[in-house]
Amino acid sequence: MKLSVVACCALLSSVLTSTASAEITFQGQFEQGALVRGTVPVGSSIKLNGGVVKVTPKGQFAIGFDRDAKTEQMLEVTYPTGLTELKPIKVTSREYKIDRVTGISTTIMKPDPVAQKRAAEDSKQTYAARETFIEQDAFMQDFIWPVTGRISGVYGSQRVYNDVPGNPHFGVDVARPTGTVVVSPADGVITLAVPDMFYSGGTLIIDHGYGVSSTFLHLSKLYPKVGDKVTQGQKLAEIGATGRVTGPHLDWRLNWFQMRLDPVSIVPSMSTVLAAEKTAQK
Repeated sequence: MKLSVVACCALLSSVLTSTASAEITFQGQFEQGALVRGTVPVGSSIKLNGGVVKVTPKGQFAIGFDRDAKTEQMLEVTYPTGLTELKPIKVTSREYKIDRVTGISTTIMKPDPVAQKRAAEDSKQTYAARETFIEQDAFMQDFIWPVTGRISGVYGSQRVYNDVPGNPHFGVDVARPTGTVVVSPADGVITLAVPDMFYSGGTLIIDHGYGVSSTFLHLSKLYPKVGDKVTQGQKLAEIGATGRVTGPHLDWRLNWFQMRLDPVSIVPSMSTVLAAEKTAQK
């Protein structure tokens, strides 16, 4: 049976695409709020929706999909051979917890100019820390929970005050007493260590490399300083109720550069971890 030139080209294209796809690996779920890590052949380049994605010398990379990411995304991979592959990505949408609060006094709703100014200065510091680019591949490690316990706040949740939407919550809250030790979820470098920010109180940021960073809020005590290298499991700080909170807890946040992601996307479920701790104590 003879194949036409068009059919032959289509078959060859199919084989090349299949071979190329086999060379890409992904770790994580393609859903809103998720950090996805992966590998490509050394020397490959990547773009996500036309934007350049930095790739390590070993061919490792990270990409993220924010809280309200579009469900249709496009990954472009150019291999050392010169072959370019376009990979459509379907991002699963999520439903978030929305609480509506009415009857709030207009006085409470009115922002305090002094507080706004201080919060803006804090935001500049955190923005700069998260924009840092460090060439290390700690972001590829299997992350661990910085502290275990009852989850009291989830990523993406939001309150609507008098029909005015507040900012979504971009972290995961773990309720534990003041003084509970927080450990590093992965290796990294400290890029921010401030004992008293207006909203977040004691604040610490660790850069895990290639735009991936962890932020810890409401701390009562910070151990390391900016520039310190930390290792996974190392003691970093103590939980507190600093900043604007109603009780002691750790607010852990995950970023890919300025994109705010869900830390739960890169760790085992809390229930699994707590069950393992309970078994180990027997």
